[in-house]
Order: sequence, then C-alpha cells, then structure tokens
Amino acid sequence: MACPSTSSIGFIFLLIGYVAAGPEPDMQPRAVRSTACQEHTSLHNRLDVVEKKVEDTVEKLEVELAALLDTIEAPQWRPLLDNGGKTKVDILEDPGQRS
Repeated sequence: MACPSTSSIGFIFLLIGYVAAGPEPDMQPRAVRSTACQEHTSLHNRLDVVEKKVEDTVEKLEVELAALLDTIEAPQWRPLLDNGGKTKVDILEDPGQRS
C-alpha cells in the first residue's frame, strides 16, 4: 500500500473545506453591489445637506429668539412686565369686568 503524499492530503482537506463552506450566500454581481454603494453614499450626502440646513435654521432661530427677548426686556416694555406679577390687561378676562 502506497502512502499518499502530504500535498495530496492537503488538497483533499482543501476540497473538503470548500465543499463544507458551500456557496457564498446572497452574493450579488459586482454591478449591483456598486450601485448599492453609490446609493448608500448619495443617501449619506443628502442627509448631510439636510443636517446642515437644520443646523443653519436652528442658528437663525436662536438669533431671532435672542433679539425678541432683548426687545421684550427693553425699557419701554418694562412697565407692562413689572407690576407685581399681574398684567395690566388680561386678554382672557370679560371686557365688562375690567375696571
């Protein structure tokens, strides 16, 4: 009986491993994978644009809010705000009950 060579045994193990692994699951053609990657990249680019617009809008709103708060705290509005917690005119009050 002849003793098989080491390379033959290695080749047999390689074939057994390949057969045991089976085909690659859901392997898509390169063109399909490339298109999916391009769509993924373009989606991220669009999300970056939306994120930038949201950040710009928030910054503008913060500036406008600060300007409104400064206007409300201006001296000409101070008498309306500083009267012991009671407003001069209650818009929910019945007009007939106003003094």
